[in-house]
Amino acid sequence: MGIATETTGRTLVVTIDRPKRRNAVDRTTADELHRAFVAFDADGGLDVAVLTGAGGNFCAGADLHAIGTGDGNRVSDDPDAPAPLGCTRLLLDKPVIAAVEGFAVAGGLELALWCDLRVAATDATFGVYCRRFGVPLVDGGTVRLPRLIGQSRASDMILTGRGISGVEAGEWGLANRTCAPGSALDAALELAASIAEFPQQCLRNDRRSSYEQWGLGLDDALANETRLGLATLHSGETLEGAARFVAGAGRSGAAVPPTREPGQPGLGPVETGDGQR
Repeated sequence: MGIATETTGRTLVVTIDRPKRRNAVDRTTADELHRAFVAFDADGGLDVAVLTGAGGNFCAGADLHAIGTGDGNRVSDDPDAPAPLGCTRLLLDKPVIAAVEGFAVAGGLELALWCDLRVAATDATFGVYCRRFGVPLVDGGTVRLPRLIGQSRASDMILTGRGISGVEAGEWGLANRTCAPGSALDAALELAASIAEFPQQCLRNDRRSSYEQWGLGLDDALANETRLGLATLHSGETLEGAARFVAGAGRSGAAVPPTREPGQPGLGPVETGDGQR
């Protein structure tokens, strides 16, 4: 078994389940990760996913042992092909949270970087450990790491291959939340449940705009934001939210009640106004 999946409320938990390899990913596991996240994105009953690892580690990267058995990771320059680790070329419509215990190194670091948010135990370890073996970062690491923590700190990790703790990752902004050892999954599930309570079309369109702006000039990025924002406004979510505000929800910092009851169907693919997702 490469991965295991479990649904908790409106959250899908995807667990890399190869503890004897510190959850290193072979080709079969990469294919399973790709299928799992494509299916998650298409499932109207799910809003958030949590990616984690079994046995006290997140992921040690690509399984170098598998290369010798013919089950090594695929590396293709075709942008439409699955990534070596399966899912890291996907831009989903929904957020994914990494729950990191133990090692998130080499390709495991890249999987964590692919996620929208990272919840890390204070004794977790992030690092470009593949530096010492001549294995390149080909799952987005050289792109996402500088964008998240800045070029100087990214260069420190990429050039030296040194590991940083969950505490340091939190100080650098690599980890969005830190927690006590052994509690990363619980903390990530709590975060996922809070995200799932928000109006989802607005959340997903704003999230998409924040990602797509990286490849656009200012004028095009602002136009794209407006296009996605108009899709949200036309959906009725904003009007419904304004009505709840007028009725007293969220006043003076009060908690806003969920936008739907538990078990109520969620949204399908997010419409952006021109037939794209």
